[in-house]
Amino acid sequence: MTGGESFRVDFHVKVLDERVVQRAKARGLDAIVYAPHFTRLSEVRQQADRFSDDDLLVIPGREVFTGDWSNRRHVLAFGLDDPVPDFITLADALAEFDRQDAAVLAPHPEFLNVSFDAEDLSAHRDRIDAVEAYNPKHWAHHNRRARELATEFDLPTFTSSYAHLRGSVGEAWTEFEESFDSASDLVSALKEGVSRRIVHRSGWGHKLRCAAEFAHLGWENSYEKIDRLFLSGTEPTHPNHIAYDDRFESVY
Repeated sequence: MTGGESFRVDFHVKVLDERVVQRAKARGLDAIVYAPHFTRLSEVRQQADRFSDDDLLVIPGREVFTGDWSNRRHVLAFGLDDPVPDFITLADALAEFDRQDAAVLAPHPEFLNVSFDAEDLSAHRDRIDAVEAYNPKHWAHHNRRARELATEFDLPTFTSSYAHLRGSVGEAWTEFEESFDSASDLVSALKEGVSRRIVHRSGWGHKLRCAAEFAHLGWENSYEKIDRLFLSGTEPTHPNHIAYDDRFESVY
């Protein structure tokens, strides 16, 4: 795939089209993990396959919303063979990821009310492969706290653009000291603790991108949330959806 001495990954991107791919390549990325909200794995995988090529590996992922709307924990996974729905318990989601030997990441820790906190990291440390130490939506104190949590629980770190907007792709990336040919190679690298560094852009351009993403967060948690709660009906990733063949009926 790359053949170089390093491998740059933007571990969490919510948008994917030709412009996103072009931007990722222009930023020197080798891979992105595409994990849109409330989208079934089959569709995510189809889109990832469509936009992958010899210059950019697009890896299908899932940011699973565990719990209910009032008590959520987001957990990011890739390297999945079978679909995992939203709204099941955190413990059941982690057990399913473990069964599939997927990479399990803790995005934006202790951010708002949707993230792993210290208690969660303590309870599930052995099932978490990395903690996000820098996120463009974070304020400075959030990033400091994320680094503290990673140190406290002796967990490796990662970063991502967490891009909900095309222009944010490649604002932050994780750079490994060796190259990989596939998503499964990257899963293994995370589980084996391969050496890496956290990198993000700087300057006013980066600050403006961060501000734009934070502003988008307000919209996402107001109108879009109301739309999903009251207007959209059953999510396509709801555990009771026919796509899951009642596999998760006992855990919801």
